Amino acid sequence: MNKAQLVKELIKIFGEDSVLHHVEDIMVYEYDFSIDSNRPEAVVLPRNTEQISQLMDLCEKNKIPVVPRGAGTGLNGGSIPVRGGIVVSLARMKKLVKHEPKNRYAVVEPGMVNIDLSNEIASTGYFFAPDPASQRASTIGGNIALNSGGPHCLALGSTTNHILGLELVLPGGEVVKTGGAAPDRPGYDLTGFIVGSEGTLGIITEATVKTMKIPEAVQTFLALFHTIDEACEAVAQVIGAGIVPAALEMLDQVMIELIERAMHAGYPPDAGAVLLIEIDGLREELGDLQDTIIDICRRTGAFDVKYATSEEERQKLWKGRKSAAGALGQVAPNFYLHDGVVPRTKLPEVMHKVMEIGREYNLVVANIFHAGDGNLHPSLLFDAREPGILERVIEAGEKVLKLCVDVGGTITGEHGIGTEKQEYMTWIFSEADLETMRKVKDVFNPNDTANPWKVFPTRQSCGEISLKMRLLKSKPGMEEAWI
Repeated sequence: MNKAQLVKELIKIFGEDSVLHHVEDIMVYEYDFSIDSNRPEAVVLPRNTEQISQLMDLCEKNKIPVVPRGAGTGLNGGSIPVRGGIVVSLARMKKLVKHEPKNRYAVVEPGMVNIDLSNEIASTGYFFAPDPASQRASTIGGNIALNSGGPHCLALGSTTNHILGLELVLPGGEVVKTGGAAPDRPGYDLTGFIVGSEGTLGIITEATVKTMKIPEAVQTFLALFHTIDEACEAVAQVIGAGIVPAALEMLDQVMIELIERAMHAGYPPDAGAVLLIEIDGLREELGDLQDTIIDICRRTGAFDVKYATSEEERQKLWKGRKSAAGALGQVAPNFYLHDGVVPRTKLPEVMHKVMEIGREYNLVVANIFHAGDGNLHPSLLFDAREPGILERVIEAGEKVLKLCVDVGGTITGEHGIGTEKQEYMTWIFSEADLETMRKVKDVFNPNDTANPWKVFPTRQSCGEISLKMRLLKSKPGMEEAWI
């Protein structure tokens, strides 16, 4: 099937207003928030499950790659059409289908923006807990595909802990439903298997999610430290004391300066590190809990604590944290962000070595991370127009992730594997482990038409393959699309 024939078939399914195929229309779908890029042959914007089912049938019969896409905020190339084919933008499937506060669940379409769900159900006294930093843009379908986290996942768990059931369209067009609103369902946990599978099993078209009661009271404050070591020690002692705040975020001096310059969020630029701490619950409980946390912070070196005395001030503090990516542009036009995970007690050691890596490769590194669960987010800042810089940045990023694994951690906490980390899977899984995963994937996606060339190692040696599509395009076979 050539491209002209393909476009005709797509228009039959979706209508002319829902099929994009001219170069100027599909260019924005060739990349996500990573630094990979590759252009699809066409983009479709479905409105319902039936259209997706017809598409999956067409593509399976013709072995055309299909790549689901949410808002494109992913950081590891998960929504890049590596082998060309069709990108399925779920932006139009964004309805809240049902909310049952008495049973504490909602049913949503995958294109619903994360924060929109909480906003829509707020009047009932409920919210959706997972809150990635990109929650004002990222979609719930994308969050499910990557098992996204967020600042408040420390206490409440990542996306997988809040998904009760899914509707999934398999390659070939079959529609299956897993889980559901009823608790303690028997059988295999297929819902849990699909969460975090990065679109390699099919396309999610509906999700049944938990909703939680909005806390009675919230307190948010910044603890200021001279050094990142002091802040890391405070994190270890807070968690070690059996206290699990709603959120416990850390920013280093580089990130503090950039955020304050761009957002004026009230982050003191003279601090070597800050902890953004939030606690919630019953009003009567919070005073003592806050006093205990502040006492630990002061004992570990905090020289000041700043409190949000109103909801406006609280939102301002969080805006600084969640808008950090935008602040990085003041230093360089590009950044390469990783999300390795390390044991909390290893945070000081790892942070020093991350900065050493930055110096070794002559890169500015800004750090912001979910300190409570040891999830690092070092951002390597660079200008992609500089000759040879991409290779240097990739090599530095690889060293950061290998460092995380060497101290007992892992290569991702919430951003997934995509194309960027697939070759690193061998660092944390044996070949038997990976082969078992592949066999299970093949039950759902036997011809690898659903988001191909993602997650699993390509079985080429690290010396033969790059993590970025710009470098992969020079490798045998990779320049060939399906068409």
